[in-house]
Amino acid sequence: MAQTHILGYPRIGAGRELKKAQEAYWRGEISQRELLAVGADIRRNNWQAQRDAGLELVTVGDFAWYDQVLNHTLLFGAVPARFAQGAADNKLDQYFRVARGRAPSGEPVAASAMTKWFDTNYHYLVPEFSTGQQFALDSDWLLDEVREAQSQGYKAKPVVIGPLTYLWLGRAEGDALALLPALLPCYEQLLQQLADTGVTWVQIDEPILGLDLPAAWRDAFAGAYRRIGDAAQSLKLLLATYFSPLRENLPLAFELPVDGVHIDCVRASEELPAATAALRDEQVLSVGVLNGRNIWRADLVRWRRELKPLADRLGERLWLSASCSLLHCPVDLDTEKKLPEAQLQKLAYSRQKLCELKELQTLLQPGHLVGASPAGEKDTGDSTGSIACRAGSHSTDGYTPFESDSIDSVVGASPAGETDSANSAASIVCRAGSHSTDGYTRFESDSIDSVGDELKDSWRPQPYAERAPLQRQRWQLPLLPTTTIGSFPQTDLLRQVRRQFRSGEISEQDYVDHLRAEIAEAIRRQEILGLDVLVHGEAERNDMVEYFGEQLDGFVHTGNGWVQSYGSRCVKPPIIFGDISRPQPMTVEWSRYAQSLTKKPVKGMLTGPVTILNWSFPREDIPRSESCLQIARALRQEVLDLEAAGIGIIQIDEPALREGLPLRQSEHRGYFDWAVACFRYTCSQVKAETQIHTHMCYSNFNAIMDAIVALDADVITIESARSDLQLLLAFAGKNGGYPNEIGPGIYDIHSPNVPERAELVARLQKIAEVIPLEKLWVNPDCGLKTRSWAEVGTSLLNMVEAARTARAELA
Repeated sequence: MAQTHILGYPRIGAGRELKKAQEAYWRGEISQRELLAVGADIRRNNWQAQRDAGLELVTVGDFAWYDQVLNHTLLFGAVPARFAQGAADNKLDQYFRVARGRAPSGEPVAASAMTKWFDTNYHYLVPEFSTGQQFALDSDWLLDEVREAQSQGYKAKPVVIGPLTYLWLGRAEGDALALLPALLPCYEQLLQQLADTGVTWVQIDEPILGLDLPAAWRDAFAGAYRRIGDAAQSLKLLLATYFSPLRENLPLAFELPVDGVHIDCVRASEELPAATAALRDEQVLSVGVLNGRNIWRADLVRWRRELKPLADRLGERLWLSASCSLLHCPVDLDTEKKLPEAQLQKLAYSRQKLCELKELQTLLQPGHLVGASPAGEKDTGDSTGSIACRAGSHSTDGYTPFESDSIDSVVGASPAGETDSANSAASIVCRAGSHSTDGYTRFESDSIDSVGDELKDSWRPQPYAERAPLQRQRWQLPLLPTTTIGSFPQTDLLRQVRRQFRSGEISEQDYVDHLRAEIAEAIRRQEILGLDVLVHGEAERNDMVEYFGEQLDGFVHTGNGWVQSYGSRCVKPPIIFGDISRPQPMTVEWSRYAQSLTKKPVKGMLTGPVTILNWSFPREDIPRSESCLQIARALRQEVLDLEAAGIGIIQIDEPALREGLPLRQSEHRGYFDWAVACFRYTCSQVKAETQIHTHMCYSNFNAIMDAIVALDADVITIESARSDLQLLLAFAGKNGGYPNEIGPGIYDIHSPNVPERAELVARLQKIAEVIPLEKLWVNPDCGLKTRSWAEVGTSLLNMVEAARTARAELA
């Protein structure tokens, strides 16, 4: 009989227990012992959920106090020297200093860089490798978790990141691959230690096998795994790949001396026949058939049909799993108390996906009638059966194509046609998502062709060279103008008021009055600090994507659909449940009010169409490009309404542009064709003197510079402080560098450390060596929502004073 397992499980807890405990520990409100107890409870609950769903092996080593890559940096003794202080006395605090620059003990220090985990919205801590890097195994935490699981009666399957992927993810002074011989002894020793604990299977993740690898990296796999295989002794090794087709690397993966290979059949179902043919007689084939990155129920009928012959042939050598770790999914649908039953029936969070695996295992059992449902009920051919793990759930019809209007027939309302009543702040506070839809059949194609001719002429009429003088004349900004990325601290009081409004404890007008007071205070503080271009602070927004989803038709919003973004930062992606449209303005009244309080320009703040798409749970029955265009239509109406309201600087953030990029080079152009065009579409009709900004987060900018230039934003702000400005070099490269204006973040907002003024001056001087002064803006790395006002006030004051000093010195 086919077996079931998973590659990893969410570690935040069903009620975000980890986040709450982490932040309480950082504030000094709980002890380290109490924090450790919370982690132990989360692990116990995770393992119990896997056992309850019939998984024979529970995954161990997927828990992390901040990040799984950082776990491995400590595992292999690769912590940079600047974090060495106090490590012997308090390793957990050392861990947190690497992650965020500060912990309850030890001195503050510059945190390690963060970047996106492949094409997801999860951020990992980038390993830093020095010349002659030495590694030393420190495996106590992993071995302790294995023994912890075993002591509770579980059969543990430890998971580790493979050596090639770990080195690939790092930042080295030279060739990271040259460090492989020094790293491999740690893996050999670790496997020997795991064998001594009595585990039988170890999962080794090598997702870089889904990339276009240089020949040297591909060639390194055989020798590395020969050594690893020899050290494994009685262990069996499962090589896990995900996020991308293997293509030319598929034969390599199955030729390695491993006992099983996991493939992502959600991203590359077409490779199942080739993987089956490449499977050696003794190997296990693990198939990821449930989408580990989305929340829709799986089409179990489809997978029963496709896998039944394979299950009959392989028996226990066929393992059923999710496509990747369930880290990217919410924890438990049972925590959703307000979603209608019709919507609940279409969804599966992580715990429900465990039950889907059990259900699929039942469907594939020898002797199970193909025409029978798991409960023995009549199967009409499209029933997927019930999700046993959700109390009160019922069997529903299977998946049918989404019945929607064609993209050519969806015409957005003219901004001029909006009525004044639709513009009231009170009417746009908290709109619920609307449309429910029929079931979902995954749509495989995604290209510019799928959205017709609408995006083919999305450029602004005037090129930047003509727009820039008009904008400078209008705004009369000083050299090195200062601004922020948009959000200001979301205080405990603000969150409390928002909860009171949502629960009906205060009226809508009381809520609006409080938000106006927050905006007025944000404007007052910025004027005192001396910033040149202000923001309204986004007090009305719970999240930069969820907020817009609440204002747009076509989205559904959850109460507890949290997923981890990094560390203690969790986000709650909205679900795209239907066609998207804007029934009324979303931000205009807040921006208009803020601008009325000051003579300085106040930026209008929007999240871009690509980011709203990539940071939502998308539909799978139509191309992503079509959903993106629907969002872009809505945002274009908003941009024009902002401009009509007198807002002449509008920021349209696209921090998720890079992460939506397919991992294979051959698929990049198709994605950028529609993604970049959708961004341009949002602002293609504004006047030349209206200045369009955008913001982008940690990313490999070198790989996407052509696309960034093609966005045609007048000003781009980027996160760069954690990389010691190395990311900035991409903007000073070929063809004279980035042609428009740029604001490299000069201090790291993800760390509680307050930057010194002299440090910021030195950073600006360094930036001015590669970016012309007339094109340079001064700003933090990212939004300030997660910081306190005490940190923000001092940091921004130092930033403004540093800009003034640099103006005088550099001019």
